[in-house]
Amino acid sequence: MPRPVPRPAVRAGAPVVSAVRRGAGLAVGAVTGVAEFGFLCVAGVLFAILSAWPSGRRAARRFAAVGTARLVSLERARLATWFDHDTGAVPVGSGYGYLALRATFGTFASHLTFAGLFVGMLFLSGGIGGLLSGASYLVPLRYPGVRLTVDSGPLGVAYGLALLSVSALWGAATVAAERRLATYFAGPGEREAMRRRIAELTATRSGIVRAVDDERRRIERDLHDGVQQRGVALGMLLGRARHGADPAAVAALVDQAYAESRRLLDELRSVAWRVYPAALDELGLRAALAGVADRAGVPVTVRYGLAERPVSEIETAVYFVVREAIANAAKHAGARGVLVVLSEDGHTVTAEITDDGRGGADPAGGGLSGLERRVLALDGTFEVDSPPGGPTRVTATLPHGGAERPEPPCA
Repeated sequence: MPRPVPRPAVRAGAPVVSAVRRGAGLAVGAVTGVAEFGFLCVAGVLFAILSAWPSGRRAARRFAAVGTARLVSLERARLATWFDHDTGAVPVGSGYGYLALRATFGTFASHLTFAGLFVGMLFLSGGIGGLLSGASYLVPLRYPGVRLTVDSGPLGVAYGLALLSVSALWGAATVAAERRLATYFAGPGEREAMRRRIAELTATRSGIVRAVDDERRRIERDLHDGVQQRGVALGMLLGRARHGADPAAVAALVDQAYAESRRLLDELRSVAWRVYPAALDELGLRAALAGVADRAGVPVTVRYGLAERPVSEIETAVYFVVREAIANAAKHAGARGVLVVLSEDGHTVTAEITDDGRGGADPAGGGLSGLERRVLALDGTFEVDSPPGGPTRVTATLPHGGAERPEPPCA
């Protein structure tokens, strides 16, 4: 009876921790917003007073430039620490407008969020306290054409939950707006963006060269340890048969040589399949992954959710990611089941492989790091989540790339 296949697990407490971090970032932003507003007011007053003198104007500009640079750097650190948002280098001249908008919107939105949470907690605690103590009272509600009398306990709980929900949504919207505002005003300029892209392409090019070299070494080991050894054994058997004098012994040696030749052919097929499966081009990704599942040695469930075939290089990368992840789960993780989910959203293809093994996989290991380099070279993302004790989840997201494929050669 096959063992159950694991379902993708979400680490307990992660949404709560994320919400607490975002809330802490908003609280810090409320304080920095007041400081930024005060700085802008002081800088404006100084510039108005000292602008009549050239030396005073230069001093006011220098004060404003230094203060703006430090406050923008402080905001960048806050965004990176609490909101996981890296804006990169700050373009010259963008700091004043960013601080003005950030101090106005950020301070107001943050204070409104915490005021709503505070009032919501008052309503909720008061309503719950009234229900538990029995000290609630009737509250008349008058709406156009409707008059109601409601107990204060349930009413307080309902108002509290509603206000907490609205405040939480407003806080999430504030975080998203702050991230967009920082990206627009304090994000990398064209030169910085180009520099980052060049550095990324250089790193991925070097990575794919290392991945190819690692793959060549692995193929050489497979040929040396498997195919070559069986070839030597086959040659020795045929040599003994050629010089044998006893017909019965020669026949036995020929039989052994025949069996060894079959094992040699199987080894060659296995090496060729590990290098590149012909079924991937001939039958497609679904059939190739079905072959991987059959050879895995553990129960593998493949949920294929792709409406059309990606381009060849994307399809190949997805195949090798899935195959390597399944092989690691079977050989090293002691997994009893593997779940493979392939999905798409119109622009990207995502492969998620989850096993119920012991976990603790090292993303910097030879196999996984090679897969990461292959995925990054195609402008994709690669993540490994493998806490000790499991489960292990390997996720690769790649651009879809369309559906055009080269025509297969004619037979």
